[in-house]
Amino acid sequence: MTDRQPADQVSAVPDRSTLRLALVVGGLVLAVLLGFGLGRINGGPSTAAGAASVPGDHSHPAGTGAHEHGGDQGVAAETRGLSVSSAGYTLAPAGVEFAPGRPGELRFQVRDAQRRPVTRFAVVHDKPMHLIVVRRDLTGYQHLHPTMAADGTWSVPLTLAEPGVWRAYADFTALADDGRQTAATLGVDLVVPGGYAPRRLPAAATSATVDGFTVARRGDPAAGVSAPLTFRFTASDGGAAALERHLGAYGHLVALREGDLGYLHVHPEPELVDGTPTFWVTTPATGRYRLYLDFKVGGVVRTAEFTVDVP
Repeated sequence: MTDRQPADQVSAVPDRSTLRLALVVGGLVLAVLLGFGLGRINGGPSTAAGAASVPGDHSHPAGTGAHEHGGDQGVAAETRGLSVSSAGYTLAPAGVEFAPGRPGELRFQVRDAQRRPVTRFAVVHDKPMHLIVVRRDLTGYQHLHPTMAADGTWSVPLTLAEPGVWRAYADFTALADDGRQTAATLGVDLVVPGGYAPRRLPAAATSATVDGFTVARRGDPAAGVSAPLTFRFTASDGGAAALERHLGAYGHLVALREGDLGYLHVHPEPELVDGTPTFWVTTPATGRYRLYLDFKVGGVVRTAEFTVDVP
C-alpha cells in the first residue's frame, strides 16, 4: 500500500493560499451585490430609458450676453415635436381630418409604453396641457388648452381656417407612478381637404404690429448657444404698453423651424427689466425660424410674429 493519492483526488483539494484567495474574492462579490441591492431599496440612482426629468428654472444675470450651456441646455436646447412618440409616450388622436373653416373638436390621448392612457400630468404655467396648432407653412398659429376627461381623453374646440396639412403639438409633463416627471412634446399632422396654397414666410424683421401694438425685438438667436431676446411693447398712442402676466409669465415664446417644424417653447425671466421680458433662447441648429410671442395687455392675449434667420 502507498500513502500517495490518485492525481484527480490531489487536484480536488485546494491548498491553504488558494482557499484564502477564494474567500476574499467571494466576500468582495457578496459586498458588491449587497450594496447594489441596498442602493435599490433605499432609492438609489436609477434611470429609465427615454425618461427626461424636468429641469429647474434657469436664470441668468440681467444684461449678460450669449454663452455656451454645455450639458445644461435643458428642454429649450432640444428641437421637439418632430415625432408622434417620444420619451415612452405616444400621442393618439381620435381623428385628424377637419373641414376648412368649420368649427370642430380635436380629441386625443397620451399613452404610455404599455399603451395605457396617461391621466396624471403636472401643471406647468397654470395648465397641465399646452396645445400649439399651426399650418405647415407656419400660418394660422393657435395656442390652446384642452380639458381632460377621467379616461385620459383630451378635447378642445378647433377651427382650421384653410385647406392644407396642419401640425398639432401636445406640450406636457407626465407624472409616473413613482413620482418622476417627464417633459415631452409630441406632434401629429391634421388634414384639411381642399386646394392648398402655401404662403411664403415674411422677411426677417425686428418689429411686428398686432392690434395697434408695436412689438420690437432686440437680440438674435444663435445656433448652439443661449442668447437673450428682449421685447418692448408700444401702444398705438406711442406710450409704453403695460404688460400683464399670462399663464404665470410675462409672455410665452414658441419658435418653429421652417421645413421640419421643429418646436421650441421658451418662458421668460420671472420679472420684467425696464418693462421688458427677457427670453433665453437656444436654437439647436441654423435655419429660418418663425417666432410666436403671446403677450397680454388690458386683459387680452395677442400674438406677435417674427421671422428670424439663424446663421
